[in-house]
Parts: sequence; C-alpha cells; structure tokens
Amino acid sequence: MEHQTVVLDRDGTRRTLVRIAHEIVEKNATYAGEAPLAIVGVHRRGAVLAARLAVIVAELAGAEVPLGSVDISFYRDDLGRRVVAPPAAPVVRATELDFPIDGRTIVIVDDVLYTGRTVRAAIEALFDYGRPARVQLAVLADRGHRELPIRPDYVGKNLPTSRGQRVNVRVVEVDGEDAVTISEGGGA
Repeated sequence: MEHQTVVLDRDGTRRTLVRIAHEIVEKNATYAGEAPLAIVGVHRRGAVLAARLAVIVAELAGAEVPLGSVDISFYRDDLGRRVVAPPAAPVVRATELDFPIDGRTIVIVDDVLYTGRTVRAAIEALFDYGRPARVQLAVLADRGHRELPIRPDYVGKNLPTSRGQRVNVRVVEVDGEDAVTISEGGGA
C-alpha cells in the first residue's frame, strides 16, 4: 500500500467548504440584483462538492441557489491523446443546467485544479448553454503546475506538489469517506 499524507479529513473538508461558501456570498453580494448566482459542478467529484456548496450558500444568502453540473468528456483537448490501457471510451454523464445561465454569475466547482485543462473544458461546455455575466472558479485543492492561464477565485487548500505526486479527493457520496490526500504517482 502506497503512503498517503492526509491534508484534509472529514471535518477539515466541511470547514473548508463552509469558508468557500462564505467567500462566494461575500464576493457576489454586490452582483445579487444584476447577475443572480448559480453553482455548477464538474462531474464527478466537483458536482458533489457543488451540491454541498449550494446548500451552504443558500443558507448564508437566505435564498435558493440554482445548482447544475457539466460533463466535459467531449470538451477535453486530450481526448484522443490520453493513454489508457486498454483504450476506453470516456464515461459520459449528463450535463444538467435546468436554469437559464444568460446574465448569471456562474461559480464552476471542481475538486482539484492542476493544469487548467479541465476548467477550460468546463467553460467551453458552459458557453454552449448560454452567456453568463461572469464565471468564477472554486476548487477544493489547487496543486499548481498550470499549463493554461487559469486562476481560481476560491481555493480550499493550496498544495505545493511535484508532478510525481497525486492529489486524491474522496467524497462520501462516491468513495465512502471525505478526505484529501497526497500520494506518490502522477495524476490529478
């Protein structure tokens, strides 16, 4: 079994999401009337984190916050280049945007920010459904090593890592526990 360093446990993850929610409400209070807020998670774990954030933001703001999710499988620029043995088709999940995004402030939520390619794909997918007034980014973990000029508006934890390390985000809804760990072996 490979060694993993726990960066956030269940309570740390909860506290981090509450802090991010407070920051989202504070930053967007100015735009409340002109550009209503919506939260959109990137499948898979980003969508889970987005659902949690939407509940907390709604409680803090005193109003329901529309929640959506995007699947970026066909928006990835490395779809044909990904080395998977044996070659496999991407797992496609439904994009759910059951509200108009035109003129809204959309907060895209993802679990780990690494190269920036996932976020680029999420923005591209989002713009296929309309034109938001502004797009913001919230991530649970930012590990650096950006390949694109993308910077998050809300960061749970900055994790300086080497390319040889992997940041693992686990959520109860998918993995049976909430945790963020760092282990050896490249990837997210």
